[in-house]
Amino acid sequence: MTTTTSSPTILLIAGHWLGAWAWDEVLEHLGTDRSRTIAMTLPGLDGNDPERAARTLDDQAAAVLDVLARLGVPEGRTATLVAHSGANAPVSLVLDRHPELVDRVVWIDSGPVATGSVVAPGLPEGSGEFPLPSFDVLAQQASLEGLSAEVLERFRARAVPEPGPVLRQPVELTNDARRKVRTTLVCCSIPSAQVLELAHAGHAVFAEVAHLEHLDVIDLPTGHWPMWSRPRDLAEAIRSAASRTD
Repeated sequence: MTTTTSSPTILLIAGHWLGAWAWDEVLEHLGTDRSRTIAMTLPGLDGNDPERAARTLDDQAAAVLDVLARLGVPEGRTATLVAHSGANAPVSLVLDRHPELVDRVVWIDSGPVATGSVVAPGLPEGSGEFPLPSFDVLAQQASLEGLSAEVLERFRARAVPEPGPVLRQPVELTNDARRKVRTTLVCCSIPSAQVLELAHAGHAVFAEVAHLEHLDVIDLPTGHWPMWSRPRDLAEAIRSAASRTD
């Protein structure tokens, strides 16, 4: 039977080009203890950081661990990590290095990566950063369903180019304990049934899902950025997942 606990520690991490600001509407609806629920900006995605273009996946993973420490993890607590889209690479590293700190990981239209994965293997070595592409190009890679012209304008205005080292660095994973961490997939642009079918078929993007030992799924039909297209419903999905104890 599923039971719940109060005031879970929740860390929200957005994907490529995004900072903590991407979660503003979700935080308004989340209704959890705001002292224990925060959104973070990964290294390399702070537009005011003069060294941001040189940041790596290792820097990002280390920053996640630093934030967890500030939230009181591991001092008697564990956390729920909420990772959207391209945040899956640094969060996969965190799960590999310190699975004992994470009570549950919630992947938002995303999922764990396999060892050796590279976000953009064809990116030239000299490329310092990768800016947000045109929305016509982006729509060929990810669904923009549910995003108004106003939201797209804000996305364009606030997006920060992704550091080249983050996109080129292979994800090296060695600890199978990462697969024991309780996991929730919030499936938005691809239905959960299709995700699970692709995972069991060994599809490169979804193969790691088939190895997870404790998995549940939530379907939230919308585009790839549900924090803007369905913020209230996404907040409910996160709250539900974070409070599960089974």
